[in-house]
Amino acid sequence: MNDIISDVKKLELETINNLKSSKAINTVRAYESDFKDFSLFCLKNGLQYLPTEPKILSIYLTHLSKTNKFSTLKRRIASIKVIHKMKGHYLDAKHPIIMENLLGIKRINGSYQKSKKPLLINDLKLILNVIDEKEKNEYKRVRNKSLILLGFSGGFRRSELVNIELDDLEFVNEGLKIFIKRSKTDQVGEGSTKAIPYFINTEYCPVIKLKDWINYRNIKSGKIYEISDKSVSLIIKKYAILAGLDSNKYGGHSLRSGFATAAAESGADERNIMAMTGHKTTQMVRRYIKEANLFKNNALNKIKI
Repeated sequence: MNDIISDVKKLELETINNLKSSKAINTVRAYESDFKDFSLFCLKNGLQYLPTEPKILSIYLTHLSKTNKFSTLKRRIASIKVIHKMKGHYLDAKHPIIMENLLGIKRINGSYQKSKKPLLINDLKLILNVIDEKEKNEYKRVRNKSLILLGFSGGFRRSELVNIELDDLEFVNEGLKIFIKRSKTDQVGEGSTKAIPYFINTEYCPVIKLKDWINYRNIKSGKIYEISDKSVSLIIKKYAILAGLDSNKYGGHSLRSGFATAAAESGADERNIMAMTGHKTTQMVRRYIKEANLFKNNALNKIKI
């Protein structure tokens, strides 16, 4: 009998580990961080947090809505639901008291989320030129030009960019193939390949600048850029300031959104943009296309004054 109980406990632990392994490590950490905030709120107010009830979660969302974006509320719901699942509890995250409360919050506060500004071609060139002109450290100059050009041209997420390893690269006659082992939308690690051609303008060619960096550092194996994903944002902000841009408007995501918006401005269709960025749905890509077409398809272009 004890053996059976012991086996069940072992299986329960393995099940929890399997549930955790179904998500990327960074994703699990984000869930746990969100749940910690929820549990602290409950403890402070004498409410039960594990397992919790839809009513309690709804009260927490109302509390969050005073100071947080609507997207944050939706993410917290997902995190709290996943942690309950990992711990063997069921939480009805679609309960009417939660959904109706969210609808009310959305109507009162709105759901608009201001994201970082895309780094478009002209500003991208400004930043790259400023690196050449004002970065005295040769190591940083060679690395950061390569990092920014590659991040932009591949439409990379920061986490993808900093995790590229030498073995993931294949230089071919046309340019460069990069194998992405895992991404936000590829949690099981099927992998995907991005192709980056040589640019006519060699000064801004990501393939050439990456070769320069690899040769400069004499990289033989391991990660190409030994920095954190947060460092990508800091690097962009640093040179945005030096270029006379508002650094508060730019971040790590500016490279990815900049590629998508610039590609849309140049006439690339959403399918080809998604093939590079790895988006699984058209919703976000269509936002980039809409932004790119604000002036191109503007009705005022038909009015002659």
